[in-house]
Amino acid sequence: MKSNEYDIQIAGFKHNVTDFRKLVKKADEISKKCTLQLLDADGIAGYEHIIHATVHAINAFKRNENIAKDLGLEICVRASAQRQISKALDILGMKEGQMNLCLVAVDCNEGIMDKVEEILDKKDDEVLIPDENKLKTIYGISDSEINAAGNISKIMMEKTTLLVLGS
Repeated sequence: MKSNEYDIQIAGFKHNVTDFRKLVKKADEISKKCTLQLLDADGIAGYEHIIHATVHAINAFKRNENIAKDLGLEICVRASAQRQISKALDILGMKEGQMNLCLVAVDCNEGIMDKVEEILDKKDDEVLIPDENKLKTIYGISDSEINAAGNISKIMMEKTTLLVLGS
């Protein structure tokens, strides 16, 4: 999937992470002139949530209001709605073992997904479908909050926006 406003590509993957440092190094090698960020898809409340967070991260850099020093990490911070990078990585960072991954590519060429598929297993965008129970546990969201907002994706987008506003 691709955003219309910015050059953002999003994809989901299922992958057995045996050495996440090596995986990050391989991702860095194929993304020399763009930003690739791999996140734990279990902490992402769907496509709208990750696009929203990515746009906020890009805009934070444009306004010099970024929390992290690189765009990929800023996307992680914004998507997790955390001000502390360590907390963001605890929530959305890669861990060893079988994982659902969300890939965010910013300003990459169209062929980047083919290159990513060479280092990850086949694409599986179903991992981007929000698992409400997991998200409620990860972020401490109540049923009443979900009912008031309409869905969990809207709650996470609101949390991202509140982070931007400094709340």
